[in-house]
Parts: sequence; structure tokens; C-alpha cells
Amino acid sequence: MTGAARAPIRKAVFPVGGLGTRFLPATKALPKEMLPIVDKPLIEYAVDEARAAGIKELVFVTGRGKSAITNHFDIAYELERELEARGDGDRLDAMRAATPEPGEVAFVRQVEPLGLGHAVWCARNFVAGEPFAVILADELILGNRSPLEQMVDLYNEVGGNILGLVEVPDAETFRYGIVSPGERVGTRVEVLDLVEKPAPGTSPSNLAIAGRYVLQPGIIDHLAAGTKGAGGEIQLTDALAQLLATSPFWGQIVEGRRFDCGTKIGYLEATVAFALRRGDLGGDVRARLRAVLDSE
Repeated sequence: MTGAARAPIRKAVFPVGGLGTRFLPATKALPKEMLPIVDKPLIEYAVDEARAAGIKELVFVTGRGKSAITNHFDIAYELERELEARGDGDRLDAMRAATPEPGEVAFVRQVEPLGLGHAVWCARNFVAGEPFAVILADELILGNRSPLEQMVDLYNEVGGNILGLVEVPDAETFRYGIVSPGERVGTRVEVLDLVEKPAPGTSPSNLAIAGRYVLQPGIIDHLAAGTKGAGGEIQLTDALAQLLATSPFWGQIVEGRRFDCGTKIGYLEATVAFALRRGDLGGDVRARLRAVLDSE
């Protein structure tokens, strides 16, 4: 397939309808995707990643209690006027940079929380027969280059479906969707099969799916069947395994460090790591962490 013309990846789907129960009571009224990593919410990092990959059309699959996400990507006229009056250009620019152009963003309601596969299926009309990306906002990757950009580069080279992969400790493979690898060239991996949370000692590799996908539109047909899998939910991994029988899959081992911000410890770790990397905060954060640890 190398060298063939391919449909460009123009659209990204953000499944943000989950209940965020692991972070209760903080997420009783605040979507977990709006939890801040330093001073920017998780969902904005995900959108920045998609934009860095050249994607302009964004759809958020939301649920009840997610209006804060809609508001975050809208214009806050009163706040902008107040910042202008104060001469606070830096914060004003940061706010405006997060606001999409008219027509770039759509919101779809996932009426029932029936799983990740169901959330992706809810975006079917937005996808409209094109290949598309999926980003899970609570899987945060800290690196020098957008993980999705790396995946789109591979897609432009080989086509098919692309999974973002990270290497995880062998003892932790039971927590993730794991790929069974074939040919491996550098950071490119042929995907032969997918296993969702393999039992300890049975994992085919230590390559875990990092919450990033570039998918052919045929995935929608498999999801449309509504077949329920683990936890009584419509699982995206199950549909991917079905699609794999008829469509090639590749994995891109993405550059950067992955944080599972769907867990409290992963979220705290990400906050510290991103703060340490900030020129305006890193030194102070490092010193204060030392002071806290020394006081224990």
C-alpha cells in the first residue's frame, strides 16, 4: 500500500460522555475531561494534539452534565472584555487560541453510556464515510511531538488503520488493550491481533494501545451491530478485532511519556510532570516537592 493515494485524515472524534466516577466527588458537576493539568484542561491538550496533526474538524461525543466542555470551546465575551480592560494580553491570547473557528466543532449526544464503541458509533454522521481519528482525553502523552501527528505520518505512508502504542511493564499488561505484533521496523509495528486486558502471563506483547486511533470508516459498520462485550458495553476493541480480519492494521509506537489520567495517581503524576517542564514553574515546583518530601 506504500505510495498509494489515500483519503486525508480531516476529522477527529473525542468521546467525552463518561461519568468519571473514579474522581468523585470532584466530577459530580465537573466533567473529568475538564480537570486541569496545571492551567489547561485535559480536553484542550487533546484538541491541541489533533490540531498539531493538521485536523480541523472536531466532534465531541458528550453526555449529561458535560456542558462545561461546550462552554470551554465557546467565546466568553464578558471575560475577554475584562482581560482586555486589565491589559492581560497573555491570558487573553491563551483563551482565544483555544477557541475553534466557526464550523470546526460539533457536539453529539451519547444518550446512554454504553461504552467507548457506542460513543464512536454516535459520531457516524459526522464521520460520513471518511477515515478519522479518535483521541481519549484522559490518556495524556508528554513529548516533543504530537502523538497523533506521528500516527498520521504513518497512515500517509502505509494506509489502513493505525493504533497509537506505548510500551508498558510486562506486569501491567493486564490493565490495557494489547496488540499481537508481527513485523516491526523501528517504531512501526504490524498488528496481527488485539487482546483486551489479557490475563497475567498470557499477554502477546508489552505494546499497549494509548487511547489514539486512526480508523477506516468500516469500523462504523461493525459498531452498528451493537454487540456488547466486557462489562456489558459496546467495546471499540471488539469492533477493531472484527475489522482487522478485512483491513490492515499498523501500530505507531509514539514518542513521549504516557499518563493514565483516568486514575488519580496518573493524574497527579501528569500534573507534576507537566509543571516541571514549564519554564515559569519548573524550578519552584521542584523545590517545593523537595520541601514536601523532606517534611514527611
